[in-house]
Amino acid sequence: MDDTGPSEHGRAAGDRDAPSREDPADGAGDARPGRRDRGISRREFAKAAVAIGGASALSACLGRNGEPDVATGPEDLSTLPSRQHAWNEFLPTDDHGNVVAPRHRILLLLDYAGDGPPTDADRRTAESAFRSLERAYARGGDGLLFTVGYSPSYFERFDASLPDSVDLQQPRALAPFEDPELDRQDAVVHLASNHASVALAAEQALLGEKSTLNGVEVSADLAGVFETADRRTGFVGDGLPADHQDVDGLPDSDVVSEDAPLYMGFKSGFKKNQATEDRVTIREGPFAGGTTHQLSEIELNLEQWYQQDSRSQRVSKMFCPVHAEEDMVEGAGDNLGTSAKMEETGCPAHADEHARQKGVVGHSQKSARARDDDGSPLMIRRDFNSTDGGRAGLHFVSLQRAVSDFVDTREAMNGEDLAERSAVGQKNNNGILQYMEVLRRGNFLLPPREHRALPTPNPA
Repeated sequence: MDDTGPSEHGRAAGDRDAPSREDPADGAGDARPGRRDRGISRREFAKAAVAIGGASALSACLGRNGEPDVATGPEDLSTLPSRQHAWNEFLPTDDHGNVVAPRHRILLLLDYAGDGPPTDADRRTAESAFRSLERAYARGGDGLLFTVGYSPSYFERFDASLPDSVDLQQPRALAPFEDPELDRQDAVVHLASNHASVALAAEQALLGEKSTLNGVEVSADLAGVFETADRRTGFVGDGLPADHQDVDGLPDSDVVSEDAPLYMGFKSGFKKNQATEDRVTIREGPFAGGTTHQLSEIELNLEQWYQQDSRSQRVSKMFCPVHAEEDMVEGAGDNLGTSAKMEETGCPAHADEHARQKGVVGHSQKSARARDDDGSPLMIRRDFNSTDGGRAGLHFVSLQRAVSDFVDTREAMNGEDLAERSAVGQKNNNGILQYMEVLRRGNFLLPPREHRALPTPNPA
């Protein structure tokens, strides 16, 4: 819900089907004309392996690509940041200074296996499992990044309440036109790496199906502590969406360009349109150093987006009508540098005028109205595309100090105030709302590392 891209897809935990339903080792290619002949590319193969998951997918991935050359983690884990969400300093940047996100992602939604509050023994086991990942892989995109979060439903098992310094609301519908299922699982683990095999191996280790990682012994796992409730996967980065267009929700033709990191064809995550990690960090109380994690599963319906909307219309709806009129966006938008150029064009301030006079208002234009008093964004987005269930989707992951910051940003993106006073309908020409449907939503607390293993509401 940052300034470009959809702003926010489950299956049963055992349903791991993906659009590429063949065993990833069989070399089957894309089913579209002209694609199967060339066989499956390395990046297509990696994405398929992550989507399918399990030991066979990991074995096939290693068999095809070999073991990646990844450094192990530090001997002294106390040198790692207290903030679980401190990713940016460990990731590369592009030529403009924008952070380049890890390409392969796995979300594990988990339920605590015990009754009542967690035991100290389970807490020690979980922490040992998380430390095994940190010892096995260097922190970063070419190693492993991960976070562990807990839902409001998890904390309801305790007699005590969360402190006032933590704004962790139960998830809910945030627009009159949406009716998402609500994720109330106890916990979520977000695994991220540029290497599909690293993400898969880390998952297998957590689930008790792998005893060594990158030559390092796994000291514990989560198998007896948590039960897997759902598994979601995806990818982000130039070329990956273009390689996975043979899914529902997209036209049959090749419409997503090779330079697009996301299905809707435009770049996201501009540096100046993201909050800083400091801004989203909880400042006070026992969870100081943590943040909140919002997760929305979105189904994309992009037939009209690509088959009926012109390039100019797509730019207007994604960014702002001014961007289309002045031909500001080249390709996926890399030429924009470190921002979507909202303030430079005055688009947020003219949203009402554009809605009334031009009959269209942009997604970024609306979202940019939700800012701090100093004009700073409220959230970091760490979302990624998905082909879970055979459909084009987006797992929208946002970090914010308080869940209310996400709610405020989402309400600005809805643009209901603009729809009431203009020719812009509740969805039509109101940014990109008509092209996406929120299927699920969940809210989680990401504690600091020292409290990430089954925390109490007041760990101090």
